[in-house]
Amino acid sequence: MAAAPTAVATAAGASTAVLAPRPAPTSALLRRTQVTPRRHPALKCRRAGPLTPKAAAAAAASGGSSPSSAVFHGEAFVVGDNIDTDQIIPAEHLTLVPSKPDEYRKLGSFAFAGLPSAAYPTPFVAPGEESSRYAVIIGGANFGCGSSREHAPVALGAAGARAVVAESYARIFFRNSVATGEVYPLELTDAGAWKECKTGDVVTVDLGNSVFINHTSSKEYKLKPIGDAGPVIEAGGIFAYARKTGMIASKAAA
Repeated sequence: MAAAPTAVATAAGASTAVLAPRPAPTSALLRRTQVTPRRHPALKCRRAGPLTPKAAAAAAASGGSSPSSAVFHGEAFVVGDNIDTDQIIPAEHLTLVPSKPDEYRKLGSFAFAGLPSAAYPTPFVAPGEESSRYAVIIGGANFGCGSSREHAPVALGAAGARAVVAESYARIFFRNSVATGEVYPLELTDAGAWKECKTGDVVTVDLGNSVFINHTSSKEYKLKPIGDAGPVIEAGGIFAYARKTGMIASKAAA
């Protein structure tokens, strides 16, 4: 039986404190080039130690990237199948510019504003708040379908979410999540597993072991490995990753 941890241990055995939210970015470029992932008050996060020399050599030889080893812990917000981008962030809020700190925060306050209140009586973001108490979003099949608005993953990230765990994704939402570095789009290996979760359940997402744990129900599920998308999201998005790996010149060198 998996018990809900009160803190998440680091590889060295120490416990991490709950970290404060990352300040809103001052420009679109800054948002994409920050290399420290955002932390939300509702979650705890730890990093595993570095790869052993043998594992690092194997990764280098294969040309692959080491898997992300972050662990996120917090409350879950559960939605159903076919959640489209208009439900995630309604079109009337697309005039908000994420590169402006106040508008970035405001964008987060409208995350999931398009969900029908009859089906979802508990709002993702409480009235009058700019951020959500829910660190992890759990969904069904075809999450993020609809129009290809980049604002969708940005709104979820601005509200404080760090990961979406769903049965499957619309390709454009998955790609935008990776490109912006706002949330980790993670897939469950078992169809229908999301139906066993409820909003408010305490959960843990372990990227390194590709495991999703629902402490409230004492159930554990396997996730599809995030693969090469993990380091891109961890870096803060595609442009930050390109600078970090030397694919394009860094700001300092430019």
